[in-house]
Amino acid sequence: MKHRILLCLLLVFGSILAHAQKNVNALATPAPPDTIQIKGLIIIKGKNERGRTSYKFYHDTAYTRNKLKKNLQTRWFVFDIGFNNFIDRSEYGGAGYLSRYPNTTSFYTDGMPTTKRYDYSPAGLATFAPRGGSEPLTPAEFKLITGKSINFNIWLFQQRLNITKHKLNLLYALGLEMNNFRYARNITYVPGYSTTIIRDSVEFSKNKLFAEYVTVPVMLSFNSNPARPGRAFQLSFGVTGGYLIKSRTKQISEERGKVRKTDDFNLNKWRFGLTSEIGYGLVKLYGNFALTPLHDYGLQQYPFSIGLRVHGF
Repeated sequence: MKHRILLCLLLVFGSILAHAQKNVNALATPAPPDTIQIKGLIIIKGKNERGRTSYKFYHDTAYTRNKLKKNLQTRWFVFDIGFNNFIDRSEYGGAGYLSRYPNTTSFYTDGMPTTKRYDYSPAGLATFAPRGGSEPLTPAEFKLITGKSINFNIWLFQQRLNITKHKLNLLYALGLEMNNFRYARNITYVPGYSTTIIRDSVEFSKNKLFAEYVTVPVMLSFNSNPARPGRAFQLSFGVTGGYLIKSRTKQISEERGKVRKTDDFNLNKWRFGLTSEIGYGLVKLYGNFALTPLHDYGLQQYPFSIGLRVHGF
């Protein structure tokens, strides 16, 4: 009986010593870093020399090489954030002449009177944005606040089709382009049988036109190092086509409060243009330039946008 009690005490004492030694070793040896992998991106969480938490990012080349066995690669939910502006080629000089001399015949075309035109001629501009002779229309009327004219795009999916060794690819996508044009002047779109733009009598703290398009870009894409995306130079260039699905204006003033209007506002239903992207590693910049004017007649403004492209999943 005594031997059994002594044996039990020795076992308990040995277990306590082993547990204590394990704790000492745990304190003396730093815990291994935590590793997280999101597809081809490896994130290692550890400690630096000062004992502070640090993160290191690596590309899993084995994952990338396995992807390169597939000729078609898909990304989901790619985002763009940038700024809008436009190149204005409207006929302001002719429209100003017509406002000062409304009965002139200088701008007749095919026998049509200058007082009603639905094109980009001076008469068309005077129809869309009529002004008095004492205050003719000028480009400054449509000046934008660039820092607040935001372009935000969501590409629902983006696919890359291999053409040559994954260095030359066909890149296409489907998504939504959302354009905000923040006006610096107190102008107002007046919807109706024919939309007009007037000089308003109130001071707006916010005056914005919003236009949203469903868009399909198609590009030829070059990738200098497909096996190591983190060290690859990328360049893409192509064309884009879109259709207007939503447009509205939003104005805020002390006199009227917040006013929203929904209409097509004489905007072009179809939009065609050039698109490009350039980047190194995970950083990409994009640029879009419209070949069709923003409006269907009158104002001949060609929008463009530039910004940062964020990789999807």
